[in-house]
Amino acid sequence: MKNSRYCLLFSAIALSSVSARLAADPLSAHMMEQITIKGRQTDLLGQASSASEGIIGNAEISDRPLLRTGEVLEFIPGMVVTQHSGSGKANQYFLRGFNLDHGTDFSTSVDGMPINMRSHGHGQGYSDLSFIIPELISQIEYQKGTYQANDGDFSAAGSARFSIQNRTSTDISMAIGQDNYRRLMAKGSSKQGNGNLLLAGELQHYDGHWTDINEDVKKLNGMARYSQPLSSGQLSVTAMAYDNSWNAADQIPARAVANGQIDRLGSLDTTVGGQSSRYSVSANWYSDAWQASAYLIDSELDLWSNFTYFLTDPVNGDQFEQVDKRQVVGGKLSHHWHHRVGQFAVEHVVGVQLRYDDIGEVGLYNTRSRQRLSTVRSDKVQQGSVGVFSQSDIQLNADWTAHFGVRYDYMDASVDSALTAANSGEASDDIVTLKAGISYQFAPNWQAYFNAGQGFHSNDARGATTLADPLTLATVEPVDLLVKADGAELGLRFFDYTAFNASMAIWYLELDSELLYVGDAGTNEPNRGSKRYGVELAAYYWLGSNWSLDAELAVTRSRFTGTEEGAGNYVDGSLPLVASMGLIYKADRPWQASLRLRHFGKRTLEIFNVQRSAATTVLNAGYQFAWQQWQFGVDVLNLLDSNDNDIDYFYSSRLQGEPAAGLEDRHSHPLEPRTLRLKLTYRF
Repeated sequence: MKNSRYCLLFSAIALSSVSARLAADPLSAHMMEQITIKGRQTDLLGQASSASEGIIGNAEISDRPLLRTGEVLEFIPGMVVTQHSGSGKANQYFLRGFNLDHGTDFSTSVDGMPINMRSHGHGQGYSDLSFIIPELISQIEYQKGTYQANDGDFSAAGSARFSIQNRTSTDISMAIGQDNYRRLMAKGSSKQGNGNLLLAGELQHYDGHWTDINEDVKKLNGMARYSQPLSSGQLSVTAMAYDNSWNAADQIPARAVANGQIDRLGSLDTTVGGQSSRYSVSANWYSDAWQASAYLIDSELDLWSNFTYFLTDPVNGDQFEQVDKRQVVGGKLSHHWHHRVGQFAVEHVVGVQLRYDDIGEVGLYNTRSRQRLSTVRSDKVQQGSVGVFSQSDIQLNADWTAHFGVRYDYMDASVDSALTAANSGEASDDIVTLKAGISYQFAPNWQAYFNAGQGFHSNDARGATTLADPLTLATVEPVDLLVKADGAELGLRFFDYTAFNASMAIWYLELDSELLYVGDAGTNEPNRGSKRYGVELAAYYWLGSNWSLDAELAVTRSRFTGTEEGAGNYVDGSLPLVASMGLIYKADRPWQASLRLRHFGKRTLEIFNVQRSAATTVLNAGYQFAWQQWQFGVDVLNLLDSNDNDIDYFYSSRLQGEPAAGLEDRHSHPLEPRTLRLKLTYRF
């Protein structure tokens, strides 16, 4: 792959963004109104294009107790966020019957910067949200399915776009909790000339509940953001920095707990863990007609894991290190306008998205106590993509609205293997995806939707160029670089404009190839195609001026398509049932209390569905009291001290003294026991 192609493309988008500002006529263009969503935007009648999209504001985020930053995604109905290893690692995500691992089919971004990482050392689509400070989130805009043309790679199940505040209150917050949990967060903004300067920082330390390791999480976040009006639009420039290190309690086999070798909060390898960093600078400019963004990201991860113990190497053990070091540069330019065609009001959006990953090292190494013993694979990867999209919304009359979209994506990659020329090479692929939908508001309080569309995810570039297994050197077939998904959805939304809001979606999704997690390698591999369908319900009810209640339910059926000799058709790790419920009381006096129940049902652990996990239920509680400029908060996480598991797998592993072939067993990571955290905030 020739880098000059991408140099020209990124030069073009930089010039285009300047041209966009010059092209905007200041006499006719008006500054796009900035709308801040305080809580969940419930009135989406006439605005949303499907029943399964929504907007979440920062006030709702502040009302809910969070164990981990990644749990902000659980505001999306049907989404489950768990963890199978240390606190510094990206979370595990479940949505619409997918075990998304760390983000394989769900796209996330913050202010236009992608979070999903391609051809990543730990897993395709790796999405670590730890660099986001929750108090600085302005809103989360989410969409499910394959129906929006501006969603590209990794968005078959859906997408979430985080927006960061331009202005914020000036606060300093201190939190303490069990197991040496400590967090210090400070933020504030001030007027600087014609603009605003926002500064924020976060320090966090946590030792964890584990009986034989000290997690020793050392997390540092910093952000600086300057925003101001420019020409006929609004400009923001943001710098973000994140650094973290930790020890990990990995998933453990059930037999090791049953025979007393360890307890359920113990570990078999106490030397695993990781360190991660992410530094970025980005710029965004938008007006009522144009939007342009550009970003530069520097990201590193060193991760030590051991999932099979002594199955592969009975002497040194199976610990391995995964390394990912990269720079990502990219941007987006879009233009929207509206006009009339006869009696129809039409709004168009066209845009281009560019991304280039320069991966200096993506490697897998055999280790013992974090010391390298041998190299399994080490590569340099250069991977770039161009996405062009167009979407049109047509107001057919007062009740009917239609939208049509088309997207073209081109991706190519070059892999330079340090071990064998057979695994070096180039690959390219392109794909056209179509989107369409129609909605009908058949009563003042009711709107119905039908959507259909195509999406895709990319496979690891190494899988698309590999010709030989790195361990056995046996010949293997490379996989497609891009994999298509087809989906459809029938939805219904109700809002009474006073106290009750509800939505329902019946959906279907088919993938040409499933990405599955491989426990002994800690990564993903392509598998057969799959199909899923399900029903989602969400309801929000305000019981007078003080009480609010929300309930969400998602039921899914997931199966592999096609046949494979001796194989079942159940999708490993698929999640058939998710339910959640929340109750919040806000008194007339300055205090509030909340309860949040999350339940996810028995998961399929292997393709014959013989092995299934137990269901998991957890209840969290929060209390806040405000007095003058002070706010005091108490969070009790896992209030009922549930002994359920965060996640379960079923695969072979070997403990010392066991047969060389190992034993198939359930491997689980437990919920953290009941945890008390206290928070004190002073607002200047």
